Amino acid sequence: MMRLSRDVAGPCLAPRGSVVAVGAFDGLHRGHQALLAQVHERARELECTPMVVSFEPLPRAFFSPEPVPRLSSVRDKLRGFAAAGMEHTLLLHFNRALTMMSAEDFVRRVLVDRLAAREVWVGGDFRFGHKRAGDVALLERMGAELGFSACTLPVIQLHGARVSASRVRALLAAGEFAGAEPLLGRPFVIDGKVEHGNQLGRTLGYPTANIHLRARVSPVQGIFAVRVGLGESACSWPGVASLGVRPTVNQVSQPLLEVHLFDFEGDLYGQRMAVEFVAKLRDEQKFDGLEPLKAQMALDSSMAREVLGMNPRLAGA
Repeated sequence: MMRLSRDVAGPCLAPRGSVVAVGAFDGLHRGHQALLAQVHERARELECTPMVVSFEPLPRAFFSPEPVPRLSSVRDKLRGFAAAGMEHTLLLHFNRALTMMSAEDFVRRVLVDRLAAREVWVGGDFRFGHKRAGDVALLERMGAELGFSACTLPVIQLHGARVSASRVRALLAAGEFAGAEPLLGRPFVIDGKVEHGNQLGRTLGYPTANIHLRARVSPVQGIFAVRVGLGESACSWPGVASLGVRPTVNQVSQPLLEVHLFDFEGDLYGQRMAVEFVAKLRDEQKFDGLEPLKAQMALDSSMAREVLGMNPRLAGA
């Protein structure tokens, strides 16, 4: 089982030495996966601990005056680290104190004292420390002095362009799920625990399972054809979903993911549900009352069934 630590200060977490990946790792796309795979392999060869250093909140979100969409939750990211074979994650609180730490102090206090790093793996454009003064060149200079190697991977490209979180976010925002999937190495999924809502969908004939995103900002908004996985099952149950603020009735301040599972009977409250986004049907819009909304929901359901290879005439059944 992967261990998790949160603090800069403390005893050495890798007494036999470590190979370390450092980065924000939002989405754990194929570039991230390649980096973690290299860390795991090098740690095996050097007989030391494969580790990862990451940050929460994401650094770009900490500095941005506007909410920043993210591709994965903290839980998703940690599960991804574990699946990649990382034995220990140092998930640092990205706060003012950390932003004021010099790059040199970060190297000495975190990479050397805390992690006993023998190799440090980062992206070629990695910057760190106060005012982003640290880079790969600084890691190489300090590594030669302090006994570790600074390493980078060649840029991972797909279809002639660099694989990056910003590229994935742009594709998802445009509803290009088929284009984003090869970059992520998997379909785009949002998961969470099903919570109680106001049951308006039930009164309209479309009961929904609700996932509150709270402070997490999704890169997608609108109405979608989806496939759903319950518990640990694969995403296979067809449905239609809305992700937004519900402008027609009971508008909410934070985005809500509402999923109607086709032809499903059962109680989902309290269960974990994974929602795979297959296709965007339309943007969210405000209707003049419940009847136009209900009519559009019928159309959305029919379109989703068609996209998912079902019989659209069964919509609303």
